[in-house]
Amino acid sequence: MTLRSVDLRKDPVEAALDRAERMLGVRLDHETLVRKRRSVGARTDRGTWVRIERRRLDWIGVHGGDGTASAEALYGIAKPEWFAGVAWRDEVDPVMWRADETGLLPGAPVGSAVASEAPKASKGWWASLNASLDALAAQHTNRIATPDTETLTQDLITETIHSVFPGVDTSVTDWRPAHADLNWANVTVPVFCLFDWEDWGMAPRGLDAATLWGASLAVSALANRVRSERRDDLTSRDGKLMMLFVAAKILGPYRDPDDPRLIPARKAAEQVLQKLQAS
Repeated sequence: MTLRSVDLRKDPVEAALDRAERMLGVRLDHETLVRKRRSVGARTDRGTWVRIERRRLDWIGVHGGDGTASAEALYGIAKPEWFAGVAWRDEVDPVMWRADETGLLPGAPVGSAVASEAPKASKGWWASLNASLDALAAQHTNRIATPDTETLTQDLITETIHSVFPGVDTSVTDWRPAHADLNWANVTVPVFCLFDWEDWGMAPRGLDAATLWGASLAVSALANRVRSERRDDLTSRDGKLMMLFVAAKILGPYRDPDDPRLIPARKAAEQVLQKLQAS
């Protein structure tokens, strides 16, 4: 079956909202509705938030599509509390809908996924980010990360990096739990909070740091700050590979010619390649 393309920013979502309300026993405030490509969310009448995601059945794999719920078992991380979740299969397409009810965020999301300016983040904000990522990396899971909805395997890492940087030894040795979608749209200010946990799982050391660095490349001072704050991850061999992995996504076959990160990503990748070859 050919799966039709759906973008929840544009396509009707009323049926999914109604079903989530009935199954969770809440009323959604449609004035607070936030629409993204494959998810929508809104505040409820009991002071919580409901996020509804549409995901292809063949993307669920071993996860079961319960990333937000399973992340509730993680400790030491600044994230919303999870309360309840429901799921149902679409009546037409081979996709699953899932609605999760969580606590409200402590602040507003920083902005779009890719930064166009540095957020007003305090030292405490950066300290909380570091503490959360360190706590996450120290835990255990059978889940595998799915950045961009793709299961993160050694083969995928090699294929992605070699599409732009052929010949690099891409062997990963240190796999740790990661959020796998750490960008500026998934964190809040002025209080740090990391949300949207549907893709978390095992990943090479430094994936989260490299992802946030890649989302910051249009603002050189911000990219440098991320590298400084997460230097232990990003100076490790696997961390350097993750920087190449992220850079290859920016520079690869599907690159946006108007992406302001193209030049800084290329320059940074050349430096990382030199360091890998010298090690």
